[in-house]
Amino acid sequence: MAAGELRVIGGRELRASLADLETGIADLKEAHKEAATIAAHASADLAPKRTGTLARTIRATGTKTAGVIRSGSKRIPYAGPIHWGWHRRHIAPQPFLSDGARSSEGRWIPVYQNHLTDLVEKVKGA
Repeated sequence: MAAGELRVIGGRELRASLADLETGIADLKEAHKEAATIAAHASADLAPKRTGTLARTIRATGTKTAGVIRSGSKRIPYAGPIHWGWHRRHIAPQPFLSDGARSSEGRWIPVYQNHLTDLVEKVKGA
């Protein structure tokens, strides 16, 4: 070896593991869905309940880039105005989705931490 030269044994395996790690981080779909489900349950508990229909429409999905909580449907079009409010109609905001996500933060952040820890532990050669 020449002066200043560094030899990495298992460099090819390390590069392959890091590529797998990058792919795993890019595809956090399962972690996003799990975290969004936790927040959705908390949001359903906070939703205004006259009949409970609005709370039953709250659902969670996970995409490659985000966890998403939705409520309402074609048959329940009032979810947005109830959540965000409607000044012209004198409907005060009741941000049950935002509040549910915020209040359950301590339960869904560990989902991401565990997922990322598992990914890092899979890296060979590190």
